[in-house]
Amino acid sequence: MPVFITRGRFTPEALKGMLAKPEDRAQAINQLFEQSGGRLLAYYMTFGEYDFLVIAEGPFEGVATSAIAAAAGGGVKDLNTCLAMTSTEMRDAFAKAGGVAAKFRSAGMAR
Repeated sequence: MPVFITRGRFTPEALKGMLAKPEDRAQAINQLFEQSGGRLLAYYMTFGEYDFLVIAEGPFEGVATSAIAAAAGGGVKDLNTCLAMTSTEMRDAFAKAGGVAAKFRSAGMAR
């Protein structure tokens, strides 16, 4: 199954709520992915530009569902999700792309 890495920030309201009543969000995030057909692999709180990092696996539409549901809940913002691939998977993608790229003409380029 595809693996995705998502970073995001908590809204000021969510931070105020967690200060008033601290909680571990890992279980809620795990349930969110399970309900969307995926699986939470890791959940980290981070310092810096983003407040958290989620590593999950699941179908594309399941990860999209989870991200939409989390954003719609109002407690998070600035979600950024990317597909993660192993080095072997990327090697295979480059191998396939090489043949395709050799036959592809970019916009505005002569043949």
